[in-house]
Amino acid sequence: MEDAPAAPDAGTARALAHFAERPDAELFYLAQHAARYPPAVGAAAVAELQRRALVPAPAAPAGAPAAPPAPAGWGPALRGLLPSRRFWATPLLLALNLLVWVAMTASGVSATDPTGHDLVRWGSNVSSLTPAQPWRLLTSVFVHGGATHLLLNALSLWLLGVLLEARVGAARLLAVYLASGVAGSLATLWYHSSGINSVGASGAIFGLYGLLLILLISKKIVLDKFDRRAMLGLVLYLVLSNLIAGLSGNVDNAAHLGGLLLGALVAGPLALVGLRPVAE
Repeated sequence: MEDAPAAPDAGTARALAHFAERPDAELFYLAQHAARYPPAVGAAAVAELQRRALVPAPAAPAGAPAAPPAPAGWGPALRGLLPSRRFWATPLLLALNLLVWVAMTASGVSATDPTGHDLVRWGSNVSSLTPAQPWRLLTSVFVHGGATHLLLNALSLWLLGVLLEARVGAARLLAVYLASGVAGSLATLWYHSSGINSVGASGAIFGLYGLLLILLISKKIVLDKFDRRAMLGLVLYLVLSNLIAGLSGNVDNAAHLGGLLLGALVAGPLALVGLRPVAE
């Protein structure tokens, strides 16, 4: 009679659950530097990498049935679209942005080029109306000027949300997103004193860029020095390229800067209060 495999101890079990949603690069780093951390951390990182078929699993005892292969496909990439108990803020925000656009289109508004009057009716940020209707500071974040505008912002939100929500939690990400969106709307009103009719989630998304910068600088994301510098450079490049692109065309850089500054200097640091590093 064969002995059943020993159940993992409590520490390893907690680590296994914690690392189930961690990115591959982080797990490889922990596995390679396991001697620096408690044994349960290294064991859980290796076990998760084995489950994802990224490192060889230990050979099964003779006569034991082979383990089924790890599932592959689009599952990891689509998790930013599908809500779960621990991952719901990003799918919720994506759904709200899409539902507003669908409702606008269903009501007869152009799907690709809504008029300024249509945007006002659906809650845009308007200099002459927002002071008396402050709810427009928030509703304008979920209104977009056509399908292309929505698609670009939704892609940015999806990528940033998948990266950030697993590290700061759904509630923190949602709070930073909404606060940065409102800050972007306020910056728009302040800068465009001659009048503006503004929509879009760009201010909120730039707030998430600010949060990501704070995470990288504060070393809340486990990366070696080279990878940390590379990711910092990439984020700075994306932020600066978007700001430079906003110097021409119908782009509201005031909202971008307002959201970025709030995310990096206020909301981001506050979101990190009580947040323990994964492992450093």
